[in-house]
Amino acid sequence: MTMWVFGYGSLLWNPGFPVARREIATLQGYARSFCMSSVHHRGTEEKPGLVLALDEVAGAHCTGLALAVENGAETETLDYLRERELISSAYVERDLEVELQTGDLVTAVTYVIDPHHVQYCGGMSLEEQARIIAHAVGGRGPNTEYLYNTASHLAEIGLNDEDLDWLAGRVRQITA
Repeated sequence: MTMWVFGYGSLLWNPGFPVARREIATLQGYARSFCMSSVHHRGTEEKPGLVLALDEVAGAHCTGLALAVENGAETETLDYLRERELISSAYVERDLEVELQTGDLVTAVTYVIDPHHVQYCGGMSLEEQARIIAHAVGGRGPNTEYLYNTASHLAEIGLNDEDLDWLAGRVRQITA
């Protein structure tokens, strides 16, 4: 049985595990947004950045990639993802059903935000998000890099995200 992982942010361009197959997929009931304060990877405790998370929203959907883990690499992949994604308890690991572009349904390991966690910051205006992203830097580099890479990789696979595109343009203006 194939292990699937749903990628909607940095997993699109930096999965960090052996991927056998990539399929465009949609997850119902969640919206991709910069609703998680980042105090490790893209910011610090003193100057938090923002990272994408899946925020549960009735009627929403998020299109990203279903990543099939190479056969035999499931255990090491899950260990790696838990170390990477669960660095704080802001993300919650869920096995959720996603629909592949082919119409097939698969269960994918998916990381969603805990809206009760201190790092949750949903509802922030795009302008405020842009100001934070423009200046934050964390252990994995500048917050701008995270935004630009995610927006460009979504565009490469034909999945432009209007909010991310707007943010990328606005952050470039702020940092110019």
